[in-house]
Amino acid sequence: MRTIDPSLAMHLDCDATTLCHAWRVMRRDGIVLGFTEHDHDLAFADTSFTAASGFSASATEEEAGLPAATSDVAGGFSSDAITEDDLQRGAYDGARVEVFLVNWSVPAQHLLIKVQEIGEVVRDAGQFRAELRSFAHRLNQPQGRVYGRRCDAALGDGRCGVDLGQPQFRAEGIVALVRNESHIQVSGIGSLGDGFFRFGELAFLDGVAEGQGGIAESYSETEGEVTLWLPLTVLPEIGDRVRLTAGCDKAFATCRTKFSNQLNFQGFPHIPGADFAYTYADGETVHDGGALFK
Repeated sequence: MRTIDPSLAMHLDCDATTLCHAWRVMRRDGIVLGFTEHDHDLAFADTSFTAASGFSASATEEEAGLPAATSDVAGGFSSDAITEDDLQRGAYDGARVEVFLVNWSVPAQHLLIKVQEIGEVVRDAGQFRAELRSFAHRLNQPQGRVYGRRCDAALGDGRCGVDLGQPQFRAEGIVALVRNESHIQVSGIGSLGDGFFRFGELAFLDGVAEGQGGIAESYSETEGEVTLWLPLTVLPEIGDRVRLTAGCDKAFATCRTKFSNQLNFQGFPHIPGADFAYTYADGETVHDGGALFK
């Protein structure tokens, strides 16, 4: 049972109240920030809550049991503490958010309503909307591994074991042409094949876009053009240095021929799939239970 401070309870019983919401955000990098929808800064619980920060809350509903209730906070980048660059690089992803109900005339009278974490963040034209999820949403997340033909490891991580720092898996060049936010033409990469950098990473090494990058949807060796999955927020300039890192489509054949890492393949290429389950016996197909891939 939640205990309400007697002084706050008396205030709630009044005909007129002076209440507002405040959010304390604890990012995974250890930074703690406070925001409030009130028009003046508030201070309580050893935290300063900044006003005029562009925060406004949506309506929310609570249910008995363990539903994954969600709500939203939205606003613009009017606070120096909330920058588009921080949201772009995921500084607020998975951050812990404490939601307070506060008597703004006497901030010492406050009540912790709920604890949530930031889920999906949408950015558009200088504004943002962040989804606040209850911790019950973690009960809906898959646990364990999925048995499938393709690898479920991230290329270059500990389970994969491929060292992407080796020179044969990366190449550097310069920006030759910026067509738009998703199509960048580069030069000086060399001849490694059209599909070598597909699903790989494009990173800018200097210039205004330094530190930015994205995942390559495709790479055309003939034109030297990289097509990105997501558009860039900061466009590079011609002459900026770039680095392309090899990508992987998670197939066993790619792991064997491209990376010579077949002994550490983290998928199950020999298990029968749905196509095999739907086949039927005929005079040409051999159904002996043997491996589907050699």
